[in-house]
Amino acid sequence: MEELKPKVSIIGCGNVGMRYAYALTISGLCRKIVLVDIDRNRLEGEVMDLSHGAPYISPVEIVAGEFSDIKDSDLVVITAGKKQKPGQTRRELASDNVSLYQKIIPEIMKFTPQSIFLIVTNPVDVLSYAAYKFSGKSAKEVMGSGTVLDSARFRFLLSQHCKVDSRNIHAYILGEHGDTEFAVWSRAMIGGVLFKDYCYICKNTSLCRQREEFDKIFTEVRDSAYRIIEKKGETSYGIGLALVRISEAILNNENAILPVSSLIEDYLGVNGLYLSLPAVINRTGVREVLKIELSPEEKEAFKNSVEEIKRVIKEVGL
Repeated sequence: MEELKPKVSIIGCGNVGMRYAYALTISGLCRKIVLVDIDRNRLEGEVMDLSHGAPYISPVEIVAGEFSDIKDSDLVVITAGKKQKPGQTRRELASDNVSLYQKIIPEIMKFTPQSIFLIVTNPVDVLSYAAYKFSGKSAKEVMGSGTVLDSARFRFLLSQHCKVDSRNIHAYILGEHGDTEFAVWSRAMIGGVLFKDYCYICKNTSLCRQREEFDKIFTEVRDSAYRIIEKKGETSYGIGLALVRISEAILNNENAILPVSSLIEDYLGVNGLYLSLPAVINRTGVREVLKIELSPEEKEAFKNSVEEIKRVIKEVGL
C-alpha cells in the first residue's frame, strides 16, 4: 500500500510531543503522523483521543507506532528526553539526553535515513550537534528548534510594549537556546522601521526609559521558561506552535527565514558548532545560514554563547 504523504514522525510524546502533534493535526500540513514513545499504553490513548477529531480536520492518519513505522518519513521531530525540572538549567540535562540520543539516532537512521531531522530535546544546541554526529547526515538535514520560540516571545513582548501586531515585528533572539542567548536590538524592526528609530515616533516615548525597558523585555524573554515551569511544571504550547511553523517551512518548501539551531561555519571565527542564526529553511532542510551583521556588544554576546556550548560539548564527551 502506498504511503500517505507528507509523513511526519514524532519521537517522544510527552507534553511537548503531544502539543506539537495536536497543533500539527489541526494545521492540515501532512497526511500521516506516526507517534513513537516508550509508554505504549498512554500513547495509544493519545492517538485515540486525537483521531476522534477526524470529522473536523483535514484528512490525516495518526498512528501509535514503533521505530519501524517511521519508514519513509519526510520529517522526524525528536522531543524525547528528560524534562527540565524547576530550578534546573538546560545544560544540566545534557549528559543524560546525549546518552539517550546514542540509542535512538541509530534506530531512526535504520528506518528513515533520508528524513529531515528536527531536534527539540534540551539543551537543543548540544543535542542537535549530537544528532548530527551520531547520524552521519549532512548538516543541512539536521536542525534544532533553536531560538524560534525565544524569538516569538521577544516579538510578543515587543508587541505588547509598542501596541503593534506581533506579526509586523521582525526581531531575533540568537545564540544559545538558554542562559547565554541574546537579543539583536540593532536589527529589530517594526513595519520596516528600525526599533531604535521607532522609539522616537511611538506614543509611549515620553513614558519610556529605553535602556531600562530593553533590559526588562529581554530578561523576561530569557527567563520565560523558568517562570512557566515554576508555575505549571512544564512549557509546551508555545514550542508546539513554533515546531509547526518550522515544519510548515520544510514541508511547503517555503525558503522561510527562521532562527533554527544549525551548524555554523566561518562566522565570527566559529566553525563546527550548532547555534541559532537566521537560516533559510526549505524541503532540503537548512538551505543556508545568514551571516547577520551584529553590533560590537552583540558579537561579544554571541562569543559568550559559543564558549558555553563548547564547554558543555566537552563535558559530555562529544
